[in-house]
Amino acid sequence: MRVGFLGPPGTFTEQALLTQPDLAAAELVPVVTIPDVLAAVASGEVDLGFVPIENAIEGTVNVAIDTLAFETDLRIQREVVINIQLDLLAAPGTRLDDVKKVVSFPVAMAQVRGWMAEHLPNVEVEASNSTADAARLVGETKEPGVAAVAPALSAELYGLEILAEDIEDHPENQTRFVLVSRSGIPPMTGHDKTTIVCFQHADRPGSLLGMLQEFAARAINLTKLESRPTKRGLGDYCFIIDLVGHVGDEVVADCLRELKAKNADVKFLGSYPAAGEHGEALRREADAGWRAADEWLAALRVDLGRP
Repeated sequence: MRVGFLGPPGTFTEQALLTQPDLAAAELVPVVTIPDVLAAVASGEVDLGFVPIENAIEGTVNVAIDTLAFETDLRIQREVVINIQLDLLAAPGTRLDDVKKVVSFPVAMAQVRGWMAEHLPNVEVEASNSTADAARLVGETKEPGVAAVAPALSAELYGLEILAEDIEDHPENQTRFVLVSRSGIPPMTGHDKTTIVCFQHADRPGSLLGMLQEFAARAINLTKLESRPTKRGLGDYCFIIDLVGHVGDEVVADCLRELKAKNADVKFLGSYPAAGEHGEALRREADAGWRAADEWLAALRVDLGRP
């Protein structure tokens, strides 16, 4: 089993991946960018891909969700959530006052925006493919006055020192990662999540409300709702939706059927075990209610066509 992940070694992606014993035991393949990880899965170069998709401070990792929504046909198999601590790293002997340029992944830089404004207000900021890649570049070049925003593990891997610890702007900083494959839907666990992309027939009043009513009518909880441009022109948007439940649930299946029938398209990105605390009580109640109503309706239709 080959698992591609956002590299190089030392990224938070690798750190999250290693919390999963089955994935840690596989052949791990570091890949340069998030789209490259997903493309490697789609082409069969690797069996599975593991990428960040959402951060508690900065929100969606747009390059990940856009690649899944528009450029590949992959299925999410699992989500993993870990706590994130960002540090400022530099070559040995560097002082904070010496720093003139900071390199890091743009999503990580957004998480330390306030700290940077207070402590390094006028430095140059340079984007990298990942936090660990930033640390690797700084460690290899040893360029004076250059630092990286990266995990502490990267300091050990690339021979750097920590200038400042825990510099993210908000203490409850977590990142969500997803495991993807070319096909397959994991079995129901009772604590599942489903991710879909809803495309509209046209931008018309009430179109979003119509979608949301399908979930509300079935007591399906949404954990995420976000609009994204479809890349087809200004004002043309789709909706990325995370919902509680599994396509194997009768209520969820019924909801997806209605959405597919009433919208231009619905892209199914996966039903998979959810991270975090279990909250399936409402889902069980909704399923039981739906089954009872279905049985009632089926009993009525037995007499359909009889005098």
